[in-house]
Amino acid sequence: MTTPGFAPEWLALRERADADARAADLLDVWRSTVDREPLVIHDLGCGTGAMGRWLTARLAAAQHWVLHDRDPRLLSLAGASLTGPNTTVQTRQGDLTALRADDLAGASLVTASALLDLLTAEEVNGLAAACVGAGVPALFTLSVAGTVELDPAEALDASFGAAFNAHQRRVVDGRALLGPAAATAAVEAFEALGAIVTTRPSPWRLGPDQSALAAEWLRGWVGAACEQAPDLAAEAPGYLRRRAEGVHVVVHHTDVLALPGAS
Repeated sequence: MTTPGFAPEWLALRERADADARAADLLDVWRSTVDREPLVIHDLGCGTGAMGRWLTARLAAAQHWVLHDRDPRLLSLAGASLTGPNTTVQTRQGDLTALRADDLAGASLVTASALLDLLTAEEVNGLAAACVGAGVPALFTLSVAGTVELDPAEALDASFGAAFNAHQRRVVDGRALLGPAAATAAVEAFEALGAIVTTRPSPWRLGPDQSALAAEWLRGWVGAACEQAPDLAAEAPGYLRRRAEGVHVVVHHTDVLALPGAS
């Protein structure tokens, strides 16, 4: 699998919004199924370790984290950031879509953040099969849902939104990305294998206190839309100038928790 790289600066900029958006109540559902310690948690596409920092702060139990990413620089940053008297860490560089049930054996949880929309249907099916085959719960947070709300609204919002969603579903190196269909595909894949699946909305809500993230997100959103639909490029400069005067943004995501079914 070849997925776009992410700069540590972008991951740091979005970390607070991600933390505020995740559906924390899904953790209570998962924790009710845990019957042994230490916890062994596999974090797929760990980036700089933001998911680990969010989750370790909510878990009192002893934890062993296995961090997976294809980027050795990000793995190094993530491994150094997960510290504590009850926390141990190991890192694994490689292709996440090559994981099989044996790779996850003995885990208490498989988790990932903002990953599923970068995968194909076949890759999500394979990941579900690995988790279910190992009997491991899976928590996938912040998959894009394809809906964005901007206030104040403009007529061009729908055009940029549609083009961005098409860009999210583009074909990259022969791989048809799921984009906004990822959460639904994951639910279907896990349920087909007998897992019990729960979903929750996990929207970013970006106001004045998140102006730097909102501005960076907007530039990326518009840029991807123009890449997909070049006829929008003439409208982009004026649109961005108007939006620079202040905008509230809600970017919708979906969190998915899959628990092993009764054996």
